[in-house]
Amino acid sequence: MFRAVIAGYSRSPFTMARKGELIDVKPVNLLAEVVSNLVSKTKINKKEIEDIIVGCAFQTGEQCFNIGKLVTFLTDMDIKTSGMTVDRWCGSSMEGIHIAAGKIAMGSGKVFICGGVESMTRVTTGFDAMPYPYAEKENPNVYFSMGTTAENVAKQYSISRTEQQEFAISSHQKASEAQSKGNFDNEIVAIGKCSQDSNIRPNSNQEKLDGLKLAFDQNGTVTAATSSPLTDGAAATLICEEQYAKDNNLEILARIVSTSVQGCKADTMGLGPIGATQKALARAKLSIKDIDIVELNEAFASQSLACIKDLDIDPNKVNLDGGALALGHPLGATGARITGKAAQLLKRENKKYALASQCIGLGMGIATIIESVD
Repeated sequence: MFRAVIAGYSRSPFTMARKGELIDVKPVNLLAEVVSNLVSKTKINKKEIEDIIVGCAFQTGEQCFNIGKLVTFLTDMDIKTSGMTVDRWCGSSMEGIHIAAGKIAMGSGKVFICGGVESMTRVTTGFDAMPYPYAEKENPNVYFSMGTTAENVAKQYSISRTEQQEFAISSHQKASEAQSKGNFDNEIVAIGKCSQDSNIRPNSNQEKLDGLKLAFDQNGTVTAATSSPLTDGAAATLICEEQYAKDNNLEILARIVSTSVQGCKADTMGLGPIGATQKALARAKLSIKDIDIVELNEAFASQSLACIKDLDIDPNKVNLDGGALALGHPLGATGARITGKAAQLLKRENKKYALASQCIGLGMGIATIIESVD
């Protein structure tokens, strides 16, 4: 069977939606800059790229019309290179990586660019009209505010506001340290004059966060600080057949070992990574103790803490350079970011196995297990 490897990773800076430096950059242009950088630094032959698979959660307005194919025109791809856009909401770009890995395993292509983009600046507040407008009456368990699901998880696992804030503060501290050490330099592509993530708050502390208003439930525990910020950003990975990568002297960051998706209750969608991770581990014939690096998307502090607890993950292995609470969460791009980051960290830390996992709105989880290649 053909094996898929990650042979490159690039991303844009992640900046605050509606306020940040990328608000005037169209999503397709933002992604095109990232893809062009990925092609340039890996020196991949454009003519051999089978498909560009792009995750985008809200395919509306400037994010519609198959942004995956549109980006081929802006990056001067060969006319034979195809493009598609995937929607598994927050897990969209990780799903794109899974699709490419499956195609490679079947012998249906050797080179894919799998990425994602989301300009939350361009997503309507409250999101678009519900495609299933009678859900509240006919199926009240479908549509939930993501903040409400975070509160539900906090209550189910008895996670206090203080615990959530400690987790958020740690994420900002790790991200700030990584930024100062230059740990993001080999992944971030400057977009115009914007060259750094702008959501990181290195001076966050309990006293400051205690002063914030509750965001979703006045009797709850979740605030803006313990929720990932609305963010603009793009990310891309180069996914290749392993022997092709070796024959073409590409730097292999990691090999894809197993993938999974799994549904869960929509009102506690933040627990999605639990089932997805357990399934991916079983398929890889590994246990959680075998995993050295964990990139867990921090949609909310409460759900991250619940997943870490339920899966018995060593917190010291989680999000070494900070997570989405500090960096931000451009929905369609996050899966590519955390998978590419996990691969980079395996290389940097000289470790064997890594896990990347996310919760997904409407009640799903997605997971990818990767391993280093000797």
